[in-house]
Amino acid sequence: MKKLIFVLISLWVAGTLFQSCDNTKTYAELLEEERDAVKAFIKDSAIRVISLEEFEKDTITASKEAGDDFDEFVAFSNGVYLQIINRGDKETKAHFVNGDEICARYLEKNVATRETACFNIFQPDWQDAGRVYTQPAVFRYVNNGTSSAYGIFTEMDYLWSSYYQSTAVPAGWLLSLPYLWNGARIRLIIPSKMGHSSAQQHVTPYYYYIQSFSKAQS
Repeated sequence: MKKLIFVLISLWVAGTLFQSCDNTKTYAELLEEERDAVKAFIKDSAIRVISLEEFEKDTITASKEAGDDFDEFVAFSNGVYLQIINRGDKETKAHFVNGDEICARYLEKNVATRETACFNIFQPDWQDAGRVYTQPAVFRYVNNGTSSAYGIFTEMDYLWSSYYQSTAVPAGWLLSLPYLWNGARIRLIIPSKMGHSSAQQHVTPYYYYIQSFSKAQS
């Protein structure tokens, strides 16, 4: 009888372990789910994707917000998608350069769930949350031409500091800067490997509406 009980317990433990292992997804499987989520987002949003070669002919993308008939995003080889709604100040054409302090006003959404994750621009459901809107995120842009560009948050807005805390700026944000001028407005779809630390940890792609990338006033 004791042997039978031992066998039954062993089978139950083995089955539990098997089920646990079966429910654990590999990194490759998570990446495949991420790619599927991005494809579905692009399809559901009726986005027209163009190649980098096509984009670099004029560095312009169509945008409904700018009065065009459709939304157009350029696809980069690292999985980032970029739409330029407004390139920025056409009078000065002031590019972002090494050492600039850049203020970012943005909305972030989880591509897979379509849920709003983080933001510092006005949202109707959060209109009474004054702390959310009091300040932009501010980061220092480092691009000395000898190594990969990176950004460091010198001031984090209320939600970003609450949720993510990391001072590293998503690499996908930085990829857009060479194409922009002061005061630019863009949209981005950023895969986990080009996102913030939480995106990388959970293999989560994010959509961003960057209402403004502007040089901080000195």
